[in-house]
Amino acid sequence: MVLATPPASAREEPLWEAGLGIAGITFPAYRGSDQTRGYVLPAPYFTYRGDILKSDRHGVRGVFFKGEDVDLNLSVGASLPVDSSETPVREGMPDLKPSVEIGPSLEFTLWRSQDRHTKVDLRLPLRFAFTVESRPQFIGAQLFPNLNVDVRSPFGFTGWNLGMLAGPVLTNSRYNRYFYEVSPEFATATRPAYGGPGGGYGGMQFLMALSKRFPGYWIGGFARYDTLKGAVFEDSPLVTSKHYVAAGIGISWILGRSSTRVQVDEFDEARR
Repeated sequence: MVLATPPASAREEPLWEAGLGIAGITFPAYRGSDQTRGYVLPAPYFTYRGDILKSDRHGVRGVFFKGEDVDLNLSVGASLPVDSSETPVREGMPDLKPSVEIGPSLEFTLWRSQDRHTKVDLRLPLRFAFTVESRPQFIGAQLFPNLNVDVRSPFGFTGWNLGMLAGPVLTNSRYNRYFYEVSPEFATATRPAYGGPGGGYGGMQFLMALSKRFPGYWIGGFARYDTLKGAVFEDSPLVTSKHYVAAGIGISWILGRSSTRVQVDEFDEARR
């Protein structure tokens, strides 16, 4: 009988790890807003290394198919609520509810280094957005094709993980209406009515993240730059800034871990 040999880069890790910490982030009220909000939030840390369900720095993912160079995952995202009374350009308009986005992500590995320290992926996440309330409403969809680069131990900094991605944001008409339409009943002298913009190009997004897991805690940060130049909704009176930077930093202490251990490829683990 021939036993399968794990990859040379594989090692054993707990099936799951959990912890809690604190994070500080700054974001615009919504894409296109010149109102920047700062938040201090709890920073839960949860890593799950199952065969189908995974939780890592890319979010909670369901792995439906995994090949050498092609993955099909479940992609999840979210947006924060917007109180229109605190956002002058939206004063008198309905608040924007918090939303959750969920959908498939097809990912292709375009290149990986021989030492498995660097990997380049093409990712095609398609997400459908729903408001988070007692009666959730479907508010549209977006496609975010992007090139993603993951680097383990960049510039010789052992144990650190660097991730960078860039790509266009493509949104459908329903999504754009939810965020950027001004119905006639909400028009004012300084906020003209704006009919529902069609779907299409919604700007470019660039993101860089850096993190490291120490024996007892995890630390990480990110910076994101968005430009809405040329977006189909850039003429909306609710778009008061066509570019912005968002950033955040957090630390979480690992409070518990599973006694069950699983084989993990070092490169995939570096993506956390």
